Amino acid sequence: MLSLNNIEVIYDKVILVLKGVSLNVREGGITTLLGANGAGKTTTLKAISGLLRTERGEILQGSVELAGERIDRLAPFEMVARGIVQVFEGRRVLEHLTTEENLVVGAHSQRDRAGVRLGIERVYEYFPRLAERRTVQAGYLSGGEQQMLVIGRALMPNPRVILLDEPSLGLAPMLVEEIFRIVQRLNREQRLTVLLVEQNATLALAIADHGYVMENGRIVLDGTAEQLRDNADIKEFYLGLTQLGARKSYRDVKHYKRRKRWLS
Repeated sequence: MLSLNNIEVIYDKVILVLKGVSLNVREGGITTLLGANGAGKTTTLKAISGLLRTERGEILQGSVELAGERIDRLAPFEMVARGIVQVFEGRRVLEHLTTEENLVVGAHSQRDRAGVRLGIERVYEYFPRLAERRTVQAGYLSGGEQQMLVIGRALMPNPRVILLDEPSLGLAPMLVEEIFRIVQRLNREQRLTVLLVEQNATLALAIADHGYVMENGRIVLDGTAEQLRDNADIKEFYLGLTQLGARKSYRDVKHYKRRKRWLS
């Protein structure tokens, strides 16, 4: 469905952020991209959605393809028209608009009013709490409700691929689990293809089919979710577990050198 082929991204014509990134997102699957802050995960999403130019970034070499068609030269609105939407980290709702008005804004590319109404009702089916808060200004919603709203807004143009950037950020564990269950349901029932960027490796690998690990702008490891969950390096560096099951602090773990097979 979606592939990145040896992508290099540079900002301000000076700062090289992505250094030959290649990955594939299977149609109808959930693929996760793991890594610490600053690894290049969000930049990868923006390289796909066409938003690099808004931050003085550009793809220096490589290509992005959707179903075999090259799309990295398209504008962001053209990406949406082809079925790719990005949900930003930080729950960027339109605070002075109501919940339902936010959803209508998400349907700006739709010309069929009946279709927009059906889209809103579909969002309310997956997020019943939003239906209860439909007339409330988005700025007064809780953090979890705002996260539901931005995902719901992204569903309004009927996307084929949704790019989720840190949906768990700043939320209570119970809310995170609820949102991840809804993402799974959307994937299963709507055949929605998902590329999930997460620092919470445990949750991400619980719902994903396939995963990639990124460090310093490079993909250093990939495999099925099961393979990554069972990988000793992932357990130690990302899940905080040694082979004996004892937890370590990140302060301890970060001083370890990555095993040579990281980059083999």
